Amino acid sequence: MTQIIDFYFDVGSPASYLAWTQLPALAQRANSDIRWKPMLLGGVFKATDNQSPAMNPTKSRYTRMDMERFARAYGVTLNFNPYFPINTLLLMRGAVGFLGAPEFHRYLEAVFRAMWVDQKNMNDPEVAANVLSLAGFNPGKVLALCEDPSVKAELKRLTEEAVRRGIFGAPTFFVGDEMFFGQDRMPQLENYLSVSRGAEI
Repeated sequence: MTQIIDFYFDVGSPASYLAWTQLPALAQRANSDIRWKPMLLGGVFKATDNQSPAMNPTKSRYTRMDMERFARAYGVTLNFNPYFPINTLLLMRGAVGFLGAPEFHRYLEAVFRAMWVDQKNMNDPEVAANVLSLAGFNPGKVLALCEDPSVKAELKRLTEEAVRRGIFGAPTFFVGDEMFFGQDRMPQLENYLSVSRGAEI
């Protein structure tokens, strides 16, 4: 039976970006499907009385160095965004709005790469519009989608769902009730999927 990986993420998280670069291949190796769960990390922080490592200079320096090591190991580009932290409310509404649509992965790629490869200031509406336009989107239509009441409600629901499940940061993965926090726990995630699959055979 195909196993499901619930992937809770926010595009404003560099660790979510690193996970996004690796998760599809991991899921393929593990014969698993990904259930994409966009959430608002700021909302999770507020609800759990947590905060970004960027708020602690010492921890921030180490976290940055650690993620740069992972990027090299993964063979991907990671350029820390000088405008970090960025308010991702509209960006995550966009991710929710495209969930299940053919444009979803193209949208994620455009936003993740703008944030963590090209170092774009996605707080600037003109910059964000240009990024979307270059990726083949109509910025006005994307903005309208982000203002759709059902999209707003769904992002709120997914964020509240994340908090109920015990999430306090991003990225977080679930296989059933088994939780894995952080992109650096992906080897544990893959091992768990492998063991679980073996137990079912």
